This record gives sequence, C-alpha cells and structure tokens, in this order.
Amino acid sequence: MEYAMQTVLITGACGNLGRAVAQAFSDKGWTLVLLDREQSLLGSIYGPDSDRQLSLAANLLDATAVDAAVQRALKQFGRIEVLCNLAGGFRMGEAVHETSDSTWDFLMGLNVRSVLHTARAVVPAMLAAGGGRIVNVGAGAAGKGGANMGAYAASKSAVARLTESMAAELRDKGINVNCVLPSIIDTPENRKDMPKADPSRWVSPQSLAGVIAFLASDSARDIHGASVPVTGLS
Repeated sequence: MEYAMQTVLITGACGNLGRAVAQAFSDKGWTLVLLDREQSLLGSIYGPDSDRQLSLAANLLDATAVDAAVQRALKQFGRIEVLCNLAGGFRMGEAVHETSDSTWDFLMGLNVRSVLHTARAVVPAMLAAGGGRIVNVGAGAAGKGGANMGAYAASKSAVARLTESMAAELRDKGINVNCVLPSIIDTPENRKDMPKADPSRWVSPQSLAGVIAFLASDSARDIHGASVPVTGLS
C-alpha cells in the first residue's frame, strides 16, 4: 500500500482497537490526533505530545467539545486527512417492547451521535483541503437483529446507513467514506465476559486495524460506501 505522511484523527484512542489503530498508523509515519474522554489516560498510554502526536480529551456526545478538539488539531497540524471513528460500545438490552429510554439513548449516543459530531467537525476541513478518508466502525450485528439486541443492532445499522449516505454525498468531492463490520473482537474484556468461548476464532485488534489502515490508504481510493465484514473464524 502507498502511504504518505498524513494526519489521522482517531476517536476512542484509549481502547483496545484504538491502540492498535494508532500503532498501525504510527508505524507508517503518520501524525496522530488521539481523542478520548480522559486526558490522564491518554497521557499514560501515549506519553507526552510531540510534533507528530496530539492527545485531546473530548466527550464525543458534546458537539462543542468535539469541534474545539478538531479545531485545535487543525491549528497545530493544518489538515486532517483521515478520520477513524472507533469510539462505540455494546450493551445487551431488553426485548424491543421493553426497551428503556436509557438503553436506547446510551447506544444511539455512543454509536451514532458520536459519528455525527465528528463528521460535522471534520468534513468541512476535508472539503476545504480537497479530500480525505473516513472509516467508521460498525458491527456484524448491523446486518441482522437478535434477541435483546434490538437497540444495539439498530445503532450499528445506523452507522452503516450513515456511511453509505456520506459516501454518496462526498465521493465526488474527493472524500472516501467506508466502514468495517467486525464480529467479536479479541479483547481482555470479551475474554472475561465469555470465558468458555474460543478467542482464536475472534478478530484481533491488530487484524482489524490493518483493514482500517487499508481503507485509509490510496489503495482504497475507488472504494466508496462499503461495509466490510471482518469476521475472523466466527
């Protein structure tokens, strides 16, 4: 793959996937803008800022905070060529007819509103620069609902539909928008929650990071609006 030294903004940078994606881009010489909620945690994981790294604390549910973080990154580095929307979460819910407002709002906020807020903040800068790449993280559950997973499946399906809509709106403006649909990711938390499962069949964060890096590369310039399954052996 052809890579140039560019700037990538990664949300959920302190998570297992965020760390793997940050490492993948760092290994290619990219400049990192790392977003998560806690500045102290960002510092403990990534160390001090440098001329090729900026860590910023922002609540992705706060549009003003997201915009302020993006503007600070643009002021320091000039451009953001790639946006990786990794932040999100899972929660088993109730049956659809028993779904609480708190479950619905939590999953829609974390998985969908976060994407809207980063898009509002980053896309205008990409348009002004003449192009960019956006990679969203959906889930295999986006394709089919399951019992007690209605709210989660709906939120991840919304990510896929937003990806398709953004791709249709932005492809002629030099911006590629795609998403990945992983199955279970091999994390310490998932191993703890599913002790009888075989994690060798899951998707490693590093493997998923490789797919995300590909979608951010020039090699993926002709891919628009794709939802790429990344399923491991599951």
